[in-house]
Amino acid sequence: MPIYEYECKACGHRLEKLQKISADPLTECPACAKEELQRLISAAGFRLAGNGWYETDFKSGSKKNLAGEGGADKTAPTKTTAKDGAAA
Repeated sequence: MPIYEYECKACGHRLEKLQKISADPLTECPACAKEELQRLISAAGFRLAGNGWYETDFKSGSKKNLAGEGGADKTAPTKTTAKDGAAA
């Protein structure tokens, strides 16, 4: 359920209310009891968390790029020659 912000146009009182999306907007101000309450438009505040593709998005400093750590590509196979078994 989203949190909606409201402001009374009569007295300036502001409040937040946890409501269902399908709920009717509040109209009566709890401070002055006038029918001047209006829902405000505000930015949604959320943060993705977990071990999905966004796992490193909120890291800082040296932990910013975990996928690129370790220098050279350590997972690439090395070539060997059949003659001497040495790495090419």
